Amino acid sequence: MQFHHQGYVSGDPRVQPAAGVGLDRPEELPDQVDVLIVGTGPAGMITAAQLSQFPDVTTRIVERRPGRLAIGQADGIQARSVETFQAFGFAQRITEEAYRITEMAFWKPDPEDPSRIVRTARPEDDPAGVSEFPHLIVNQARVLDYFAEFMKNSPTRMEPDYGYEFTGLEVDDDAEYPVTVTLTRTAGEDIGAERTVRAKYVVGSDGARSRVRQSIGCTLAGDQANHAWGVMDILAVTDFPDIRLKCAIQSGNGGSILLIPREGGHLFRMYVDLGEVDPENHGAVRDTSIDEIIAKANAILSPYTLDVRNVAWHSVYEVGHRLTDRFDDVLPEDRGRRTPRIFITGDACHTHSAKAGQGMNVSMQDGFNIGWKLGHVLEGRSPEALLATYSAERQVVAQNLIDFDKQWSTLMAKKPEEFEDPSELEEFYVRTQEFPSGFMTQYSPSMLVAEAEHQDLASGFTVGKRFKSAPVVRVCDAVPMHLGHHATADGRWRIYVFADQAEAGSASAVADLAAWIGSAADSPFSGLPEGVAPDDWFDLKVVYQQKHSQVDLGGVPVEFKPPMGPFGLTDYEKVYAADPKEDIFESRGIARSGAIVVVRPDQYVADVLPLTATTELGRFFAGVRGIDQPVSSASRHAAVPTPPQ
Repeated sequence: MQFHHQGYVSGDPRVQPAAGVGLDRPEELPDQVDVLIVGTGPAGMITAAQLSQFPDVTTRIVERRPGRLAIGQADGIQARSVETFQAFGFAQRITEEAYRITEMAFWKPDPEDPSRIVRTARPEDDPAGVSEFPHLIVNQARVLDYFAEFMKNSPTRMEPDYGYEFTGLEVDDDAEYPVTVTLTRTAGEDIGAERTVRAKYVVGSDGARSRVRQSIGCTLAGDQANHAWGVMDILAVTDFPDIRLKCAIQSGNGGSILLIPREGGHLFRMYVDLGEVDPENHGAVRDTSIDEIIAKANAILSPYTLDVRNVAWHSVYEVGHRLTDRFDDVLPEDRGRRTPRIFITGDACHTHSAKAGQGMNVSMQDGFNIGWKLGHVLEGRSPEALLATYSAERQVVAQNLIDFDKQWSTLMAKKPEEFEDPSELEEFYVRTQEFPSGFMTQYSPSMLVAEAEHQDLASGFTVGKRFKSAPVVRVCDAVPMHLGHHATADGRWRIYVFADQAEAGSASAVADLAAWIGSAADSPFSGLPEGVAPDDWFDLKVVYQQKHSQVDLGGVPVEFKPPMGPFGLTDYEKVYAADPKEDIFESRGIARSGAIVVVRPDQYVADVLPLTATTELGRFFAGVRGIDQPVSSASRHAAVPTPPQ
């Protein structure tokens, strides 16, 4: 964490100085905003948290509840989400209070006595080490609390506006604020009163029954599995030995349980199989009482018993898989002719079962994706065309999620005798771990993702997939750390320069690249608006191959040591060296001739290039910024070397 660059900070350094709209933020919801977010679920809150880092963008988030969420229904936090929390500054704190999944136990009928269950497998949760971050269980309400804290401490001092329910909207493309939203007060002295807010953009994060989705003519299409589950968060006394492990339990009577221990050491969740649903009478299963759910759980657990002492929350639901045909208000025939004004995220555009632990996780990536894009467009960093990439990118992810969840929920609902292979369920769990962990997402080429022409220069940083961090050593203070952990959710593009074998201060491709970045007309750093420093929009870092003690910090190009704050202090925290214990060049397949890795503000790899490919680098960012690109003589004659075999 960096602070003191604007003067001595005696208080909490997580509280950023107020700036822009945060200097005089009105307490009451204003009549005009840049972005209006509807719904304070995970998708809405991460969108708001990301936009809170853009001081000149007026963002408000409304919620029909009168206050914060007390008990959330979602609880599974995949490793990709914890990576994201790191960018928002609370990964360590939420990990400390969460339940951490390290193994999963599988229980099945005892072959010698099918009326009893026995443990058959206990695989690791992440044997391949797809992330340095853990798989967690923590109440959704706490996730929202952390995002709310981040927003409040941001330059914009953002807070949710509670007690407002979305009731409709109208769009006038010719107006400065094209979207007029009607809201109804659900709390306070003026309950029932209507008011309107005009916005440039609206994000609907208002759940599976989304009114924002309805207002733009989208519908959820899909199917019901006609299989019901009772879910309960309980405190209980039991002799079941794996009560503090995640478990998939299949009994001889055909019922099954997915057991999820919760944070705090005592609470746990059970998804209890209630069997097939009569398609002509869905209401019957929805009336299943908590006592019936508990009795069913005891029958499945035999010979073990469950003595429930307290029920924190319970519900009955049927598995459904639904997806909208688009995630914004642009009809298919209008693609390319107009840009979207209204977006939907999370459950508003995709629904599925809860047992794969994906709902909150995928929803947050929806919000992370659209948040920075709105900020860039509204601040003039990118053209409006950028916004069309949201639906194009996230709809594919949602479809993949639904396809996966159909497989997992179908397997969970099977009776033991229906499996061709008794180990099919646990083998599927182990084989597909990278998907539910959140690491299979790969965005296709677009204005934000280049063609992977030079992927062999950094095979471990797959173009279109998330930037998989690795250990390095910071040169200035010899601190070992993960390279990706220094990337905060500040809306900046990351440009990682992995140096060739030349030493800092000597003639090298890195020195030439730095000189081009700092002075060329077609550099991403050129032509920035008045008052905007390159470090405001771009985070440029270098990683040398030598040991940190052999890197001459004085010989590192000044472009990697930019001035910070009103005093022009030197930022020394952008210069790294390979960690001898785990050389990033080896672990991520980076060529010894060096490479440039470009990473989006939402942590996805946008391009991999040779150190000399200045033309390609300049052209890529010219496209991102929507500007005509001048070509310098240095770029015009830059050669692209063949990587070593």
